[in-house]
Amino acid sequence: MSNNDKTKGGCCCTSPTPGLRMLTFPDGIRLAVFGLDKIFAAVYDEGREVNTDTAADIVKRLAVNNYIASSARQKYCDLLIEEYRKYVHNRADDSKK
Repeated sequence: MSNNDKTKGGCCCTSPTPGLRMLTFPDGIRLAVFGLDKIFAAVYDEGREVNTDTAADIVKRLAVNNYIASSARQKYCDLLIEEYRKYVHNRADDSKK
């Protein structure tokens, strides 16, 4: 490989994994989780409000297909309440269009 090869160090030929979403925690740690968008859609369709109970339920549902250490559940709740808030806001904006 030459030094001018633009593809080294990356995965240019890999397609995105359906259902995979990256979460970035306040301390900079990034983790991939599966199924979060479907969970957000289901919770939204159930009419759930943005609150700590909803965040805890989202974490519980997310833990079915993703490993979440019990010591990290509160960090997930804190992050996912904000992510769900953004999701609700975006859905409300989309419905206005």
